[in-house]
Amino acid sequence: QALLVESGGGLVQAGTTLRLSCTVSGRTLSDHGLGWFRQAPGKEREFVAAINWSGVTDYADSAEGRFTISRDNGKNTVYLRMDFLKPEDTAVYYCALDDRTRRRLTPRQADDYDFWGQGTQVTVSS
Repeated sequence: QALLVESGGGLVQAGTTLRLSCTVSGRTLSDHGLGWFRQAPGKEREFVAAINWSGVTDYADSAEGRFTISRDNGKNTVYLRMDFLKPEDTAVYYCALDDRTRRRLTPRQADDYDFWGQGTQVTVSS
């Protein structure tokens, strides 16, 4: 069983930066891909960014150029740095682990992930 714990959310003004963290236990992070998703009130959960086991990244159009996903295998932690935040980025952000090892492409579909964190709230005021 893997356990994922997110942190770093908060209430910020538009245009500022937040960095979310996702610390994983129960798995060796270097063998797995991880994704970040978000869910705004009344909306479906959507893909934000992913990083595969070797560090290859993938971003949703809404995140490209503003968000950066990275990983520190020594700390078993994945980060999501969010720059130039907008009110429409307001959501609960979740990290998720793909339990298949060393998959070439980390998926964008939530159903392809096996373990999820509890989520961290990000609220961006205008």
